[in-house]
Amino acid sequence: MSSAVTSTWRGRLRTILTVLAVFIGAFALTLTSGMGIGVNRYIDDTVAAFGAANSLYVQKSQPLLEMSAGTGPRTYDPDSTQIATGFGVSFEGLSSEDISTIEGVDGVASVEPVYNVAPSHLVSAEGERFQLTLGIPVDGEGLQMVAGRTAAEGADEIAVPDSWVADLGFASADEAVGGTVEVVMTNLAEETRAYEATVSGVTQASLAGVAMNPIPSTSFNERLYAYQVSGAAQPVPASYIMARAVMDDPAQAPAVQARLEEAGMIGSTVEDQLGMFRAVIDAVVWILNACAVIALLAASLGIINTLLMSVQERTRQIGLMKALGMSGPKVFGLFSLEAVFIGLLGALIGATTGVVGGTWLSGVLAEGLLSGLPGLSLFTFRAPTVALIVVAVMAIAFLAGTIPAARAARKDPITALRHE
Repeated sequence: MSSAVTSTWRGRLRTILTVLAVFIGAFALTLTSGMGIGVNRYIDDTVAAFGAANSLYVQKSQPLLEMSAGTGPRTYDPDSTQIATGFGVSFEGLSSEDISTIEGVDGVASVEPVYNVAPSHLVSAEGERFQLTLGIPVDGEGLQMVAGRTAAEGADEIAVPDSWVADLGFASADEAVGGTVEVVMTNLAEETRAYEATVSGVTQASLAGVAMNPIPSTSFNERLYAYQVSGAAQPVPASYIMARAVMDDPAQAPAVQARLEEAGMIGSTVEDQLGMFRAVIDAVVWILNACAVIALLAASLGIINTLLMSVQERTRQIGLMKALGMSGPKVFGLFSLEAVFIGLLGALIGATTGVVGGTWLSGVLAEGLLSGLPGLSLFTFRAPTVALIVVAVMAIAFLAGTIPAARAARKDPITALRHE
C-alpha cells in the first residue's frame, strides 16, 4: 500500500486534479443524499399532525379544501361572505348511517367522527370581524407550535395560525396565548350566538397544511355544532365533515378503501395525503444524485488518464519489477491500489466537506429562508449513508483503474526494459 501511495504522488499535479474531480462528485452526492434524508424526515415528523399510520380519513366526497394559505384572516362582510365548512363550500357531510357503514367495514376497529361546523365569523379582542373556516381538530403531536400548546380537550380553546396574530390585535405570539376571541355561530332559526374561546397556542404552517386555519378542541367543536343545528322545529340529522377510521392493521388499507368506495365514500391514509410531497422530493433528489454520479464518471476518466500516463512513464520500472520476480497479478494490484487511493482521498475529503458544509448551511437556512418551517433541517446526514458513498466512490475508482492496471500487468518485461 505504501508503494502505491508513493507512486501516486510521482505526478503530483495530475493526481491532485484527479482527486479534485473525485471530490466534486463525492461532495455533491453527500449533499444530495443528506437533503433527501432531511426533507423526508421532516415529512415523517409532520405526519403526526394527521395521525397514525393505521388511520383512514373518510369523506363522503372529495371536497375542495379552503384555507387561508398563510396570508392571515380575511375581513368578514355579511353581504358577500359565504359561510364555508372546514373543507369548502357546498360540502356533503357524512351521516350517522355513513358512520355505521364505516364501523361495519371489515378491518375497521373503531370510528371517530368529526362534526361539520360552519361558523359565521370570528371577532377579535379589539372587535374586528373576520371570516372563519375552522380547521379540523387533529392529534396535536405533529403540530409545530410557535407559542403555547394545542387546544385542550374539555375546554373552549382554539389554536390560531402565526399569520393571524397581528390581525387579531396581539403584539406577539406569546402575548396571544391566553387571549380571547369570539366564534360567532348562526343556528337554523337564524339566531346568532358568540362563544368566547381562549387562545391556547399559536401554530406554525408546515407541509402537513393542517395549521393554516384556527383549530378548536374536539369538545369545543362539538359544542359549536350543537348550537348550529339548534332552533329547528324537528331534530336535525347529525352531519360530520369526516371520520377517522382506525384499522386493525395498516396493511389492510387498500381493501378497506375499496369497500368504502363501494359505499360511496373516499378513505385516504396519511401517506396518501403526503405522498405527493414525498414523491416530488424523491424525484428531485434522484435527479441531483444522477448529476453527482455523472460527475463521478467524469472523474473516473481522470483516474484512467492519470494511471495510463503513470504506466507509460514507469514502463521500464514495470519491466524491472517483473524481471525481479513480481507477477502480473501483483503489478495489477499495485496500480489498482493507486486508483483506490485516489478514490479514497477524494471521497473522504468530499464527504467530510459535504457533511460539515451541509450542517452549517442547514443552521443558516433554518434561521433565514426556511425559518417558516420550524423543525426542518434541510441536510441531515447518517453515518451508514456517508460510509456507503465513500465505498461507492472507491468502487468506481477501482473499476476505472482496472484498464491501466491490466495494461501494466500484461507488459513483457524484456520489451519494457528496452523502453526509452
